[in-house]
Amino acid sequence: MPIIPGFPWERSVSSANPSRPTTLTELRQSGWQSKTVKQEIRDNFVRMLANQETLFPGIIGYENTVIPEINIGLIAGHDMLFLGEKGQAKSRLMRSLVRFLDPEVPYLDIPGVPIHEDPYRPITTQAKQFLRTHTEDQVPIAWWNREDRYAERLSPGTKFADIIGEIDPSKLTGGVSMSAEEALHFGLIPRMHRGIFAMNELPELDELVQVGLFNILEERDVQIRGYPIRFDLDIFILFSANPATYNRSGKVIPQLKDRIGTIIQTHYPLERDLGIQMIQQEVGNEARGEYPVQIPYFMAEVIEEITILARKSKFIDQASGVSARFSLSNYRTMIASARQRGVVHQESPAVPRISDLGHLYSSSLGKLELDLMGSHQMSEKQVLDSLIAQAVKNVFEQYVEEYGLGEIADIFAKGVRVEVGDLLPSSAYAHRLRHIPPVWEKAFEVNAAENEAIRASCVEFVLAGLYASDRISRNQKHGKIEYET
Repeated sequence: MPIIPGFPWERSVSSANPSRPTTLTELRQSGWQSKTVKQEIRDNFVRMLANQETLFPGIIGYENTVIPEINIGLIAGHDMLFLGEKGQAKSRLMRSLVRFLDPEVPYLDIPGVPIHEDPYRPITTQAKQFLRTHTEDQVPIAWWNREDRYAERLSPGTKFADIIGEIDPSKLTGGVSMSAEEALHFGLIPRMHRGIFAMNELPELDELVQVGLFNILEERDVQIRGYPIRFDLDIFILFSANPATYNRSGKVIPQLKDRIGTIIQTHYPLERDLGIQMIQQEVGNEARGEYPVQIPYFMAEVIEEITILARKSKFIDQASGVSARFSLSNYRTMIASARQRGVVHQESPAVPRISDLGHLYSSSLGKLELDLMGSHQMSEKQVLDSLIAQAVKNVFEQYVEEYGLGEIADIFAKGVRVEVGDLLPSSAYAHRLRHIPPVWEKAFEVNAAENEAIRASCVEFVLAGLYASDRISRNQKHGKIEYET
């Protein structure tokens, strides 16, 4: 679900519908019933659950862990905190809850009223006064779209006035009393009355803002500069946080923690294949086009294995985490390197090789935060090189068990030398292997194909795997690599 652009409190009216009520009288005659936003979400969620509809499209790997906890939280009517490290789809999950709202809801279309008032249960003094002085035929009704009922804010830099409100000096100069509701400029949360508000990185919020949120969660009212405005706010509040900061003493006030109904703990993919599915879903059709790229599955396995190893590495600060975006950026870099070769040598499709991973520095550096205590002065590049080598070794050893590729190492005892590189045409690989014994055919069982580009990728995978397993040696110079005994 996309982030709503612009100012979330700007009113949005959906496309014209002649049968839709436009006055309060027509709305009552239509039979529309008022619900709180949590009741509305619960009713729609339960209906979709009973109909066995897809509840969270595009979310992979959480079916048996995270999603059941979200389901229960929605039914319970709880405000929620999504607790997890970066790149665990916390924001995506929060945005996905918009689909459980009604497609549109009516509101009082009264000039000057800053929020989308429930026609049957207004909360502002101005709206209540308007209803007292007008007949229901004179009360205009407009409609608020589902997508506009979600607002999101990132904590760093967020001030009390941004999300709660502030006294408006211009109204005071106009003669409005400081203690009057009309003197206030409401922040994002009051303006999202009857909607969903999400606050990312909760522990980074100023303590004063946390106190304001605590009051809203507890009393559902607004207090600005000591003046309590008794609003019966109807809002579904979501938070996200990293465990390393959320659990640190003093980062989140205890009263606020106590009022959050449900904590949803997210996690990274539990299996490598799930991580690959997530990558492929995000990349979509990017590998197609005028210069298509065909990706052998073992190359996708290596990319995801690099990320898995990074999440376990003692050289990397695990409190920060290694985002799924790390895998995604590396995967796209690998595709781009292969596509460049396809353009230069007019190969179609182009096929990624191990030598393409030499370009991962550009997409990886900056995404790994080194553990200064455990890295022992290793640079980020050195850590990445180590991760790539270990990832190739881990994936290769699985294929060795299945295809017996270790026999190929015996060939190198006879003085065989093979040169590879990310800019060598695939035909060069076929030429180099013409006089090598048929045992090399085993390498092509890894990804059965007669295509020269795919076979070149298989060759590099096997050679890199043998090198990572200390069975052959490697010399690297000017972008070209030679494997030999």
